[in-house]
This record gives sequence, C-alpha cells and structure tokens, in this order.
Amino acid sequence: METTDSRIKRNVMRRVHAVHTMRLAASITLPLLVLVASLYGIGREVWVARVFANMPSLADVSAVISFFASAFASTHLAVQLLILLSIAATFWVLREIYHVLQFPHHRYA
Repeated sequence: METTDSRIKRNVMRRVHAVHTMRLAASITLPLLVLVASLYGIGREVWVARVFANMPSLADVSAVISFFASAFASTHLAVQLLILLSIAATFWVLREIYHVLQFPHHRYA
C-alpha cells in the first residue's frame, strides 16, 4: 500500500517536471518567434525570389559572398536590421537547442 508521503512526493515531482518542461519550451519558443517574425519582415520588404534568381552559382563562393555583401549594403536600413535580427535569432535558437541537448537536467537547477 502506498503511503501518503510517497503520493505527495510523486505529485510534487510530477509538477516539478511539468514546470521544467514548460520552461524549456518557453526558452526555445521566444527565439523561434523572433526568428519567424524577422524572416516574415524580410519577406514583406524584399522580393526574395528575385534575390535568388539574380544570385550567382553557389559553386563560386567568392561571387556569392560579394553578391550578398553588395545586396546587404544597397538595401534600406529596415531590411538590414531585419537581416541582422534574423541572424542573431538563428544563433539564439541554436544556443538554446544546444543547452537543452547538452544539459537537459541542469538547465534550471
């Protein structure tokens, strides 16, 4: 027969695990929302299909780098900020995923 202490402990630990899981989900959700919003903003401001149509072959790495550097320099400030935000959000998402995978039990200890 199960004691009252073990039932209480099981219920408390179930809630602790639920809160821990929600915190992990929230830590990844915010950077993903920032990334999606910035990519959406870029899509609204830039004709992305034309950028890829005008892009040189991916085999010529130096031409691709030069193309994107020139394209970045010739866009409006809002687009430049959205691009920088999307790059930062991408690194933020990757960092959060790394921390979740690397330290699954010590994230919020």
